[in-house]
Amino acid sequence: MSRCKALCVIMVLGATGAQADDVVIAALGDSLTQGYGLPVEDGFVPQLQRWLDAQGAEVRLINAGVSGDTTAGGLARVGWTLTPEVDGMIVALGGNDLLRGLDPGQARANIEGILQASATANVEVLLVGMEAPGNYGPDYKTQFDALYPELAAAYGTGFQDSFFAGLVDEGQDMDPAALRQWFQADGIQHTAEGVARIVAGIGPQVLALIDTNEAE
Repeated sequence: MSRCKALCVIMVLGATGAQADDVVIAALGDSLTQGYGLPVEDGFVPQLQRWLDAQGAEVRLINAGVSGDTTAGGLARVGWTLTPEVDGMIVALGGNDLLRGLDPGQARANIEGILQASATANVEVLLVGMEAPGNYGPDYKTQFDALYPELAAAYGTGFQDSFFAGLVDEGQDMDPAALRQWFQADGIQHTAEGVARIVAGIGPQVLALIDTNEAE
């Protein structure tokens, strides 16, 4: 073997060894996870990766966000998201169910299917909640809002009550007018600065997910 080839082999083996200890986490979600409307580096997953790197976490994130996806879409593709390399999964789905006024019971069944698949694959989950607006009526809101904490408790997952928690300073109410600055023109997707706040809000829960995997 030539000296050049030998050095190349050593470099490849070294890189493989360096990555072998990293916890691999897939972020299963919709356009909010995908980073729709933003430069790639400003999306949720790249910003969260940088935040975690700054905390010294040995983790590699996989962007499994698909724009427009509902909980049904997430369930349909969870099987190929849970590859053998995946140690943990962030599940952040439900926003498009709300936009379409889909049945909360069906959303519950879909999320539960995702959690069942994760449990079968022995993959730890951080479930991120969504809150329904009031315009669908109190019964709809009660059913939808409850499905996330109830399923998190039933399956023993990590839980973040809202994807948007970081947009509101501690002790403050969620004022729609004040929140507008963190959204793009469509009022749905976030600006890069908004994503940074979301990342800071969810980051500690992701660190806890990483710690759970490292302890196993």
